[in-house]
Formats: sequence, structure tokens, C-alpha cells
Amino acid sequence: MISHLCAATPVLYILWIAMAQIAAGQEDREKTTALKDLLSRIDLDELMKKDEPPFTFPKTLEEFEYAFNEYGQLRHLKTGEPFVFNAREDLHRWNQKRYEALGEIITQYVYELLEKKCNMTKQILPEERTDDEPTSFIYLSPDALSNPSKLLVLIQGSGVVRAGQWARRLIINQDLDSGTQIPFITRAMEGYGVMVLNPNENYLEVEKSAMSSPLPSPTEPSDEPAEKRDRKDDKEGKKKREFYEKYRNPQKETETERIPIRSKLSHHTPLGHVYGDENSSSEEHVLYVWDHFVSQAKAKNVFIMAHSYGGLSFVELYTNVRGDPQGRTSPSVQDFRSGSGLYSSMTGM
Repeated sequence: MISHLCAATPVLYILWIAMAQIAAGQEDREKTTALKDLLSRIDLDELMKKDEPPFTFPKTLEEFEYAFNEYGQLRHLKTGEPFVFNAREDLHRWNQKRYEALGEIITQYVYELLEKKCNMTKQILPEERTDDEPTSFIYLSPDALSNPSKLLVLIQGSGVVRAGQWARRLIINQDLDSGTQIPFITRAMEGYGVMVLNPNENYLEVEKSAMSSPLPSPTEPSDEPAEKRDRKDDKEGKKKREFYEKYRNPQKETETERIPIRSKLSHHTPLGHVYGDENSSSEEHVLYVWDHFVSQAKAKNVFIMAHSYGGLSFVELYTNVRGDPQGRTSPSVQDFRSGSGLYSSMTGM
């Protein structure tokens, strides 16, 4: 009996080791599963909010402590240094929001330059509009519609840039001459009428009302009593709140919605083109301005200068325009998307 027991001991020992290994493996798998579940719950955007300052930024260049010097370069008022994006280390989202706030100030600054330095007039769009609907605008030189010889139309690319800008990044990091249309406008005014389009200003952004928030999606019916289900939901909700509070200092950003700017109250244009109900794209903006302003200008020659997506918007215009009341048949196009001039002529307009 004892001999049999002694012979069985190694087998039992091996079995115990195997069971221990299985148990350890099971524990490791459970830990791995728990870790994966934890990682799946971490929202990186939320994680970036930890210890994040409020999104409250200056409203003017002076409050930002920046100004443009005599060379058109943006410099700090105290240090004289260029703009610094990383004002706070390890807070990329906050730095980006700060950069965007400065960009909005730059946009207004360029509008002022167009009006004061270039003596241009803001023309509100659409022409036929109600008092309470959202609007856009373009800028016209004093002789944009009356110059009998030449008209220059400027179209920027897509994105955050607005009328008078080629690239916000160049304005902030380099100078006004590099990032704005001002040098082109001032030189063109020696003999051209000038129109500055604003194809990215095609919606009004307003604060989203609570009434417009989407309703929660219906859940599958449950056999659980309502009281038990409510307690379960409360418990799970509390766990989620406690989990996220470990990783973030919540920023309650205002939710917004975009209201497109209509191109016209009616569908048909003076040249017979048909619009949708909304002016919600660069292409529609360019076509609208052509129909209502460029086509009515007295200039015998029209020159288009377009950057990046502005060139594609002009191509869309070319495919739609089939007649010009002034009889202009071969205007010129310049597209400098890559920094070099590309010239072509257009016929059949």
C-alpha cells in the first residue's frame, strides 16, 4: 500500500503542478482581459483634458500681447519673439484652441486691412434675403463693377481662411505679405477692378439648443423589473463617472450647429443657372458671385487668381457657365497651388 502510494506521489505532484499552471494561466488571461477592458474604456480625448485650463482666450491682439510690426510680422509685445504654439507643454488640445482663437482675431484684422488699407467695400450676400437669415459677403474695389478694361477675381482655398487670406499659418508664422491677398490687391488696383471672394463663409455657426439634441436610441425590452433595472443603470453610470473622473478635469464645450447660407430665394439666376436651396459650398459661392457680380461687371477682360481648392471651384464654374452678357470669350486663369504660375485660356463662355 505504501509502495503504491509512494509510486503515485510523483504523479499527484505533476498533476498539482499542471493544475497550478492552469490556474495561473487562467488568472493571467483574466488579468489580460481586465486590462483590455480598462484600455477600451479610456478615451484619449478625455485623457488629454486632465488638468486642462479653461478655453477662455483673449479677444484682441493686444490682449494676446501680440502685434504686427512694420514688416508685417506677428511679434510678442514684450519679448519681440514670433508666435509660440506650445504655450503650455503637454496640453496640445488647449494650445490648438488658443491658436484657433488667435486665428479668428487675425481674420478680423485682415477684414480691416481690406476696408481701410485697400479701400474695399463689403457686399452682403445673398442680395435677396430676409432680415433674419444668415448671410455671407465678398469685398469689392470701388471700380470692381465699373472698370471698363480689366477685372481681377481672387479665390482662396478651403479651410479656415476667409476673404483676403491665402494661408493663416503663413500670416501667423511668417508675415502678412506671404499669407494675405493684400499685395496682389494693392498692385492690381493700379489698373484693375478687384473682387475678393469668400467661399468658406457659407454657414452660420450657432449654439445648439437642448431641444435639438438627438433622443437616446431605444433599448431592447428586458424582463427585469423596472426598479431593478433602474438601480443597475444607476450603478453602472456611477462606475463610469468615477472611472473618467480619475483621468480628466471635464471641459464643457458648447455644442454648435451650422446653418447654411442660401444662395438665393428663388432657384433661377440671371444667366439661367439653377441652384439648390442653400449656398453651402465653395462651388455654389463662386457660381453665385459670377452670376450676380462678375457677369454684371463692365470689364472686357476678367482674370481669375485661385489657390488650391479655389481652382477646383473655378473648374466647377467653367462647367456650368455657358454665356456671358458682356461677350467676354477668353478670360485668363492663374492657379498657383504649387507656387508656380499655370496659365490657360477659356473659350466658349
